[in-house]
Amino acid sequence: MGWYVYILRCGDGSLYTGYTDDVERRLAVHQSGKGGKYTRSHLPVELVYREELLDKSTALRREAALKRFSRKEKLALIESAQQAE
Repeated sequence: MGWYVYILRCGDGSLYTGYTDDVERRLAVHQSGKGGKYTRSHLPVELVYREELLDKSTALRREAALKRFSRKEKLALIESAQQAE
């Protein structure tokens, strides 16, 4: 079982970064309004990026790194991932 970092686009256009071992389940929790405190007040949310990592420790480090990205860098990351699909 892998671990993931993900980025959500919130209803106001802001970006939220998190980690999980089940992206679909976590997305459903966010969409139901029972996710993180930030996303509860910025609904609706849409999954725009996910990245699979080897283990929880690596996912936590990657999440911390992504949270240091500027908005412009996050948008570029999202765009490059979507073009690769």
